[in-house]
Amino acid sequence: MRAHETIIAPCATSGRSHTRNLSATWEGPRRALPVRLTIVNPAELSAALVQLVGDVIAARGASIELGIDDLALERPRNRDHGDWASNIAMKLAKPLGVAPRELAAEIAEGIRGLAGVASVDVAGPGFINITLDAAAAGALAKTIVDAADAYGSGDLYAGVTINLEFVSANPTGPIHIGGVRWAAVGDSLARIFSAQGGIVTREYYFNDHGAQIDRFARSLLASWLDEETPADGYAGQYISDIAARVLVDYPGDLFHIPREEQQEVFRSVGVELMFGDIRSSLRDFGVQFDVYFHENELHESGAVDRAIDRLRVLGAIYEQDGATWFRSTDFGDDKDRVVIKSDGEYGYISGDLAYYLDKRERGFERNLIMLGADHHGYVRRLMAMTRAFGDEPYVNLELLIGQMVNLVRDGEPVRMSKRAGTVVTLEDLVESVGVDAGRYALVRSSIDSQVDIDLELWGRHTNDNPVYYVQYAHARTRSVARNAGESGVERTAFNAGLLDHETESILLGILAEYPRLVRQAAELREPHRVARYLEELAGAYHRWYDSCRVTPLGEDQITDQHRTRLWLNDAVGQVLRNGLTLLGVSAPERM
Repeated sequence: MRAHETIIAPCATSGRSHTRNLSATWEGPRRALPVRLTIVNPAELSAALVQLVGDVIAARGASIELGIDDLALERPRNRDHGDWASNIAMKLAKPLGVAPRELAAEIAEGIRGLAGVASVDVAGPGFINITLDAAAAGALAKTIVDAADAYGSGDLYAGVTINLEFVSANPTGPIHIGGVRWAAVGDSLARIFSAQGGIVTREYYFNDHGAQIDRFARSLLASWLDEETPADGYAGQYISDIAARVLVDYPGDLFHIPREEQQEVFRSVGVELMFGDIRSSLRDFGVQFDVYFHENELHESGAVDRAIDRLRVLGAIYEQDGATWFRSTDFGDDKDRVVIKSDGEYGYISGDLAYYLDKRERGFERNLIMLGADHHGYVRRLMAMTRAFGDEPYVNLELLIGQMVNLVRDGEPVRMSKRAGTVVTLEDLVESVGVDAGRYALVRSSIDSQVDIDLELWGRHTNDNPVYYVQYAHARTRSVARNAGESGVERTAFNAGLLDHETESILLGILAEYPRLVRQAAELREPHRVARYLEELAGAYHRWYDSCRVTPLGEDQITDQHRTRLWLNDAVGQVLRNGLTLLGVSAPERM
């Protein structure tokens, strides 16, 4: 089975997109848009565009399948170009046999009829630039506050059962820093999938069957007997600690039994103690698993033989040279794989066959496994396995391959743990920067890139520390709300048209992006997008705070503008809190 004790990192996604085929047929409903449909966010604008563009397609007698994903809107870099931009006219021009600018002008005319749209312009080769009026844009603030924790949720994986397997370190030592990255990324992905309607099970696979467990037991026994660590064994203070705890937990007499029996005691009790330490460390890091699955169960339950028998029925198993083989080359692998060796021992892939089949029989439609950078060779064989069982690779099974992570202090790599001796552990990271900073630092970078975590930077309580910067923005929204209450400013009135300051327009535009951002993070398996978004939102909020007041100055009267700005302040706080929650990071009320 897989050796999960490797330094891990990110992943390549399947590369599949949810964009429809523009040469297929338009199947959208033919109904009139509500006369007073008010556009307040990009999702609503995209939905209106689907219908408007569908009408244009139908009027030209064409057949093109179209969906909301085809109408993705972008925020123009130059704010003079409006609030939102669409290139749909350029996508459809060739299938419809019309000039892009001509088609863009036709679509733009329909957009002008939408309530809440201030202006529409056609630019360049056929870009459609859309500007919302202040009242339409500002209405989003109340929408967010009313939606509360639900703002940003979607239906990308509504009702889909997802098994997310991550960390899965061998129970032979503390979780090293590579495994910690997957703990943070995997838990965040689970939260993001759930926010998109997925029914997510977090699963930890304990590789407790095989030679590494023998080495662990021999190392514990050698430590207890004050012998040299075996040449292929494990070292570190944790080995001595666990060996001492075995003596406390084991109720029998270890001193007067044969060495083989002593080793078996250290195996069974020691593995369970190490297992408990790993679970405790993950729990303290904010990561709770729904299932802890033991590899040993696959062998003891007969699941491995059942999986091989299933493939035999499907014609994917053959016998040769006294061994049993999986005909994986028929399904895209570079060579066939032995599942039972000539000596009767199970081959490396046999457990993978059983474990995948077990997940599918438990009802999981999508199975994602996070592996280290040295597991690229697994992709072909496991995708071949998926095909052999009659499933679809990269849908029913997906592998996320990660890159390395390093801790750095004073410009130099941190290479050893005081406890583990040979690796840097989860405890080392938490001791240095805390849980929030540790999780945020591990999630903030794309998982397909190596990351160096500067412990000095992430330990600071200053704005150059990204997690502090975001958390401080949230704490500031709560401080503004408290001060407003003390000054008599309450959310008793809301006039969206009063949110007309330039910083408010920018802030509202960023807030509007959040639901699409979360969907994109789920689809691409990229939780770092949430972190980077939160930093952008925090920056826009700090600039708004410097320019616009929620509480009046001196003897000035409280106005509806103050009350409306309180709605906006609280909307920002809500989105910051929602995003931090997706990353498993706290949103402090005060800092």
